[in-house]
Amino acid sequence: MRAYPLEKYRNIGIIAHIDAGKTTVSERVLFYTGISHKIGEVHEGAAVMDWMEQERERGITITSAATTCFWTSTRKLQEISDLLRHSSSEASEKEKQKIRETDEHCINIIDTPGHVDFTVEVERSLRVLDGGVVVFDGVAGVEPQSETVWHQADKYKVPRICFINKLDRMGASFERSLDSIRERLTPNAHPLQLPIGLESAFEGVIDLIRMKAFGFEGEHGEKMVEKEIPADMKELAVKTRAQLVEKIAEYDDVLMEKYLSDGNLSEDEIRDIIRKATINSDFVPVLCGSALKNKGVQFMLDAVLDYLPSPVDLAEIKPIKGSSLKTGEEIIRQPNDNEPFTALAFKIATDPYVGSLTYFRIYSGVLKKGSYVLNSVKDNQERISRIVRMHSNKREEVDEFYAGDIGAIVGLKNTTTGDTLCDPENPIILEKIIFPEPVISIRIEPKTKVDQEKIGIAMHRLAEEDPTFKVSGDSETGETIISGMGELHLEILVERMKREFGVEANVGRPQVAYKETVKGESEAEGKYIRQSGGRGQYGHVKLKVRALERGKGFVFVNGIKGGVIPQEYIPATEKGVKESLDKGILAGYPVIDVEVTLYDGSFHEVDSSEAAFKIAGSMAFQEAAKKAKPVILEPIMKIQILVSQDFLGDVTGDLQSKRGRIEALGERTNMKVIDAKVPLSEMFGYATKLRSMTQGRGSFTMEFDRYEEVPKSVEQQIIEGKK
Repeated sequence: MRAYPLEKYRNIGIIAHIDAGKTTVSERVLFYTGISHKIGEVHEGAAVMDWMEQERERGITITSAATTCFWTSTRKLQEISDLLRHSSSEASEKEKQKIRETDEHCINIIDTPGHVDFTVEVERSLRVLDGGVVVFDGVAGVEPQSETVWHQADKYKVPRICFINKLDRMGASFERSLDSIRERLTPNAHPLQLPIGLESAFEGVIDLIRMKAFGFEGEHGEKMVEKEIPADMKELAVKTRAQLVEKIAEYDDVLMEKYLSDGNLSEDEIRDIIRKATINSDFVPVLCGSALKNKGVQFMLDAVLDYLPSPVDLAEIKPIKGSSLKTGEEIIRQPNDNEPFTALAFKIATDPYVGSLTYFRIYSGVLKKGSYVLNSVKDNQERISRIVRMHSNKREEVDEFYAGDIGAIVGLKNTTTGDTLCDPENPIILEKIIFPEPVISIRIEPKTKVDQEKIGIAMHRLAEEDPTFKVSGDSETGETIISGMGELHLEILVERMKREFGVEANVGRPQVAYKETVKGESEAEGKYIRQSGGRGQYGHVKLKVRALERGKGFVFVNGIKGGVIPQEYIPATEKGVKESLDKGILAGYPVIDVEVTLYDGSFHEVDSSEAAFKIAGSMAFQEAAKKAKPVILEPIMKIQILVSQDFLGDVTGDLQSKRGRIEALGERTNMKVIDAKVPLSEMFGYATKLRSMTQGRGSFTMEFDRYEEVPKSVEQQIIEGKK
C-alpha cells in the first residue's frame, strides 16, 4: 500500500558547477532528514553520496547517487512546538502526530556530478526528475557548468530553485551572485531571503515572506532561532519584499487587484502564487546559506516542498508522452497507480554484491516483485526478481513501487539506459534520452594475456553504464580505442577497470575525435557488377549529397520513383552509405551533417542482391562526397580561466598561440576571468602549463561547445596523421 500520496512526492536533483558545494548540501539534507546520523564531509572523504573510492580520493562527484528521505516543513514543526508548549502532553502528542502526517513529504534526491566530463549523469537524471535545486558558489556566482546544467534543465522543462551557497567564504557576495544568475541564466530569479552578514560574519537569513530573521544554533545548526531583523537591514528587507510581492502579483489577475487595493498579500497567497509560477518556469526562487557551516539548508528543504512540483503538478505542463508499439500513435499516461505500468530505465550500474542494477523512474502504474515487464525498445520481457530503494550505494529491499517512485531493479539481462519498461498488455515507448558524442579518444592495450581476457568484459560493463563511453577497434593496427567526454572521464574509466575488474592496461596519448562533413552539393553513381560464372552481382545507384546545418546528423532520402530500384534494395543502399560515413572521406573520421538522396539507378532481375546494392551505395557516396567540398571538423571547447592580474598577459598570449578566441574578460573579487573558445587539440596538458605560467595560482574549467571547420594548414596535418 502507498505510504505517501503522490501529491506529497518530490523528485529532485541537486545540480551545480564543480566545487559549488552540492554534495555538502546533499549531506546536510541527509542529516537533517534523519537518513544519516553523522555528517559526512567531502573534504574528509566521508560523504555518503560520494561512495566511490575515486570520488572520495578526488573530492568530486563522478556518478549520480540516488536516495530517498522525508521532510516536514519547519513552519509545521514550529506549529508542533507551539502545541507542545500550550497543550497537555497527551493531547499535544496526538496533534503533533496529526500535523506531521498531513505535512511529511517523500523526497527522492539525485546528487549529480558537477564536472563537465560527467555531464551524461546530469542529462539522464534531469530526464526523470520533476524539479531541481541549482547550487551556486557565493563567491563565483554563475560558472560555465552552471550554464550547461541550466540549459539542460531548460531542455527537459525542469522547474528549479536556486541556493546561493558558501556565503561564509572570503569574497562572497549574495548580490553579485544573484546578478550573475539574472544576467546569464534567467531574469526571473528573485530572492526569497537575504543573508545577514557575509564571509566570517555570516550568521543567518531574513525570510522575506514572513519578514522574520533566523539564526542557526546547535552543533550542526539544527536549532533555528527567530530574531528581529537587524536595524541596518530593515529598509533593504522592506524594499526587497515589496519588489517580490509586486513581481508575483503579475502572475495572477485576482491577486493583482487585491494587491493594488490593499497594498499587500498574505503569506499563504504569496507562497501559492510563487509555487504556480515556479512550476510553470516563470519564476525562480533564490535562497541562500552555507551548507558547510550548517546554515540555511532546512529552509531550502522547505522551498522544495513549497515550490517544486509533485508528479501530479506536471501532468498538464509536461505530460508523460510515448508512442504505441503497434501503430506509432501518441499515448499519454497519467501519473497515478491505476494506469498501466510505465517506467524509464535511466541508469545502469554494476554493484559488487548484487551485479547489475537498473535505476528506473515510474511514471504510472505499480511495479511488483515477481511480476513480468516488457522492455518495449528491445521487445522482450524481463522478470522482476528483486526491487530495491537506493540510499547512495546501500539498498533497501521492497515489494512494490508506485507511480512517482525512483528505485532500482536487480539483475535485468537486456535493459540499457533509455529503455522503456511497461505493462506487457499495454506496450508504450517513451522518448529516448539522447547523449552527446565523445570528443576524445585513447588507445588502450592489456598488459598481459590474463588482462586481455578480462578487458573485454570490463569495457562492455562500463559501456553499458555510461552511454558516452564508446569502444571501437582500429582495423589497421588491431588496437582498441576508447572514447569519452574528456581526459578526466577516460582516466577515471581506466582506473575503474583496474580497481573493479583487476585489468592492467597500457594507455596511449589522448586523441581528438575529429569529424568530417561536406560544404557543397554533388552527385555520383555507384555501379557494382561482378560476373564469375553462375549467378553474378549487380547493383547500380545514383546519389545526391548535400551539406546540412551543424547538429542535424545524417538524413537518408528515398527519391526513387516508378520502381527503377525495387523497394527491398533501398535499405541495403542506405546501410552501404552509413558504413561509408564511418570510414570518412579525407582522413578516416566519421562523416556528420549530410543529406543523401537516392534518386535513380537500375537493377538486374537475376543478379541483383542486397549485398550488391550495399556496395554500390558505399561507392556512390564516397565519390559524391569527394566532389562536395569535404572538410574536417574539430571540437571547440569553451574554457574559463581564473588568473591574477600579474599573469593575465602571459595567459592571453598563450591562448592566442593555441588558435584561441578570447570572448570576454571579467573580474571576480581580486582575480581576472577569461572566457575563451579553443580547439581541443591545443588543450592537452594545459593544466600543467597553466600552473607553471601562474606559479600554481591559475585554474580553469573546460567544456565542449561545438564542432568547427579546421583551417586548411591544420587539415593537412590531420590527414598526414601529424595532429
